[in-house]
Amino acid sequence: MKVKLAFLIVPIAYTFLLTPACTGPKVSTVKEFQEKSNRRTVRPKVIDDVLYNPGMGFTTASCFDGDVSGYPRSTIAYWGWYWNKIEPNNGQFRWDIIDEALEKAKSHGQRVAIRIMPANGRPGVPQWYRELGAKGFDYTSESGRKSWMPDHNDPLYLKYMGRLVMEFGKRYDGHPDIDHIDIRSLGHWGEWHFGYVQPRPEVNPEIRRALVDIYLDNFKTTQLVMPINGQEELAYAVSKGAGWRADCLGDLRAGSNHMEDKYQQWLDDANANDVWKQAPVIFESCWVMQTWADNDWDVEFIFNEALRWHCSVFNNKSSSIPPKWWSATEKFLKRMGYRLVLRYITLPIKVRTGDVLKIETEWENLGVAPPYRKYVVAFRLRPFGHRLAHGLLIKDPNTDVDVRKWLPGKHQVSLDLEIPSTIEPGRYYLDVGFLDPYTGEPTVKLAIEGRDGQGWYSLSDVEITK
Repeated sequence: MKVKLAFLIVPIAYTFLLTPACTGPKVSTVKEFQEKSNRRTVRPKVIDDVLYNPGMGFTTASCFDGDVSGYPRSTIAYWGWYWNKIEPNNGQFRWDIIDEALEKAKSHGQRVAIRIMPANGRPGVPQWYRELGAKGFDYTSESGRKSWMPDHNDPLYLKYMGRLVMEFGKRYDGHPDIDHIDIRSLGHWGEWHFGYVQPRPEVNPEIRRALVDIYLDNFKTTQLVMPINGQEELAYAVSKGAGWRADCLGDLRAGSNHMEDKYQQWLDDANANDVWKQAPVIFESCWVMQTWADNDWDVEFIFNEALRWHCSVFNNKSSSIPPKWWSATEKFLKRMGYRLVLRYITLPIKVRTGDVLKIETEWENLGVAPPYRKYVVAFRLRPFGHRLAHGLLIKDPNTDVDVRKWLPGKHQVSLDLEIPSTIEPGRYYLDVGFLDPYTGEPTVKLAIEGRDGQGWYSLSDVEITK
């Protein structure tokens, strides 16, 4: 029986192998097809590395990248100062404190996120302000300290807090080394609540709105972020372009789980569920991740909830990551924010000087949010054989690629890149890079192979002829 089966198979296989070669048409190879059409398609190899990109990931808190062991690399240094630190004397501002933080962060490859807070723990309000006769409330802080909260309904508060924010905006709005600024003008830590003042003060709605406007009016360029506790003001701020932040991610105690009983309700009430499409969503840990581990809370659940809300930035207060949770943390880092992949590029094999290099590309954002800074998608021609040579930038003058619109998913981009008539004929590499709009340098890492020491990715060679 086995012999008969083999006898039956052989003639079929024989016919299958010979028929195409003997009677079928000649099948062109991929190379022959490309040469005939003068186009090739390149598909870069995707990588699975954690990418430490600007404007996303874990922040350091009151320190800089590399200062804390057992902590992920960070591109954002988060700093907060109380009012009395920045304006110790009436009308005299210590901008040098912020300038020093900006300079040090830049040397560590970071941008700075900033909050200026009115009060908590220690009063935080300048003594000179109280000596003006400003109204306020004595209270005991969470740590048991005696403290003082300004009465936000007092006209003096809006006047002088407004002046502080106005001068802050004059100096720093649009600063390239600032990632974002929190709207921190009300309550404990500026978080828009009075949890430790009893009875809790009621701030007039017009004052609450004005305390948002002082930021909106003075920061027209730099990204603003509104605490989720802002209630009606959250809806107002995000409608004007602010992102939102929640300062207690991870508390899974029964009866106090913000993630299950508060965050979503606040977002629904504020019509803020789609804010992530235009502005960042930021979380700060409740206590720190070590506290979560000590209580055996489910880190996968916590991280997945943050991703569900399209988290781009997370502040664990520069507390070391529990060793058992490094794997979960790296998985989180690969999903949060943006993660860009070039799936393919189709381009000519040859192009003439003075002509256009027509390219078709497909990009995919594997993250949960878009980039929020308008990085420039740039292409350059680099002489063949020169790995780190400075190339010639080429662009499509009629097409503006706005990566801020690259939501999770695929995006097709076609460009007509102009080839200068003065370029020397020869063989070139085509490179791509995502340039910072302020420095003009490649700054965004892609989830593909091929990145050189300058931050460019080599895609293909192209021959330029006369």
